[in-house]
Amino acid sequence: MSFQGFLNHLLTSQAGGKPGSSLLNADFGKGAAAGGALGLLLGKNRKTRKLASYGGLAAIGMMAYRAYGDYQKQQAGATAPAPQTVDRLPPPQADLHSQAILKALVAAAKADGHLDAREREVIEAEFRRIDAGADIQPWLHAELEKPLDPAEIARAATSPEVASEMYLASVLVADETSFMERSYLDELARQLQLAPELKDRLEQEVRTAAR
Repeated sequence: MSFQGFLNHLLTSQAGGKPGSSLLNADFGKGAAAGGALGLLLGKNRKTRKLASYGGLAAIGMMAYRAYGDYQKQQAGATAPAPQTVDRLPPPQADLHSQAILKALVAAAKADGHLDAREREVIEAEFRRIDAGADIQPWLHAELEKPLDPAEIARAATSPEVASEMYLASVLVADETSFMERSYLDELARQLQLAPELKDRLEQEVRTAAR
């Protein structure tokens, strides 16, 4: 399974084979088979539940593109770039793009400091169960074990557009009312070199989508 396929599965797969029951909507207290690991990683909140119904990975790209395009238009009348959402990229580039988004999601899930060793084991066991793939599983293990470092996360951004998607994905997972998570998001935005106006627009996209 590619990073692109795995990430889209993570965001939009169905729990227990029941139509309309996304893994993001699953009852996370009932163990890995019911999506417990994915709940630990992505968080059981209104923002991520809503995302599942919007198309997962493609939705992240379009929301980020909309915010980035609006920001560009305000910069001396600059023309917004053509959308570089994953569905428009060749497979190798799409996989790197998806890997960067997944990296941001994993880091944001750790931002509250509560992802302990037991929860990491549950997450990794679930990803083995859904056959994440030989390439993805060791990568994921390494990401889960790394100390939280916004500067290291930001280095995965290959363009301002990817940086915008990574930040938007992080906002989707993090709890902005938590001091630790808000501090992490602010530092990540600084490391991604997002202008304050663009940062605000990306956060507003998430708030609008969650309504």
